[in-house]
Amino acid sequence: MLKRFLVRLVIGAALVLAAAVHPAYAQLNETASWTAFVANEYQVVPNVTYLTAEGRDNRVDLYLPQNADAPAPVLLYIHGGGWRGGSKESYVLRILPYLEMGWAVVNVQYRLTRVSQAPAAVEDCLCALRWVIRNAEEHNFDTSRIVVTGQSAGGHLTLTTGMTPASAGLDRRCPGDEELRVAAMINWYGVTDVGDLLEGPNMTTWGVSWLGSRADRKDMARRVSPLTHVRQGLPPVFTVHGDADRAVPHEHAVRLHAALDDAGVPNELHTVPGGGHGRFSRSEMLEIYGKIHRFLAEHGLAADVSSSQQ
Repeated sequence: MLKRFLVRLVIGAALVLAAAVHPAYAQLNETASWTAFVANEYQVVPNVTYLTAEGRDNRVDLYLPQNADAPAPVLLYIHGGGWRGGSKESYVLRILPYLEMGWAVVNVQYRLTRVSQAPAAVEDCLCALRWVIRNAEEHNFDTSRIVVTGQSAGGHLTLTTGMTPASAGLDRRCPGDEELRVAAMINWYGVTDVGDLLEGPNMTTWGVSWLGSRADRKDMARRVSPLTHVRQGLPPVFTVHGDADRAVPHEHAVRLHAALDDAGVPNELHTVPGGGHGRFSRSEMLEIYGKIHRFLAEHGLAADVSSSQQ
């Protein structure tokens, strides 16, 4: 079964990447643009605008299961890159395990530091979530099963998307008034205390750049830190972090885990011994995804994968 999965993963990777990056691979018809099929099971609709901010169109790529009998669970994927780099296309292979499970995927682009500093990226990802909720009927999304995930800065944005309360006012740019709620968060080595990156031994140039020189940057760092928003009633959180990570200290994950435990929020921390900032081994990744699948199943978020294993 594993060998079959890996073969399908490689074939699917080529098709997904081609459809997302190269317009020549997307077939145009009279009513829909930039549409392609991944392994005859998915419709790929790239570059759908979910928000226009500061004269810039923020876009998502959609991966929609075809011929689904019921609304599909949704993965909201947020790329990393220190809030200043990366793109939705460059991390597209990260969504493949969820395509294999038959989920819909929404791959998110957001404003980077060179366009707008904090809290722009947080605002954008909240708006992407609201776009998913507002357009659920059109795209056959199951809004009771939205899972958000991402790596590094994307892990941070995963947590802020799932944890930021309406009272924080960071959804002010988002059209509509639907409640913003996800079913679970899968956080890969994300920043949980942004202020920790501004000074001291854990200072980073990319963290300082994202906050800028504004007079209230410490207050802003607090507003966009997941640790600030830990409280009872949050959705379940699964965190992956290497204990030798030099970009985002493992302590960020430890502190989040402890705070969630104290608040009674279901959560799990998977520490990769000797692991750095991602780039885990094949065996480590297989173990991680096995635990993620179990975690999702425990919280009623498993998808029917029988069709993908035939």
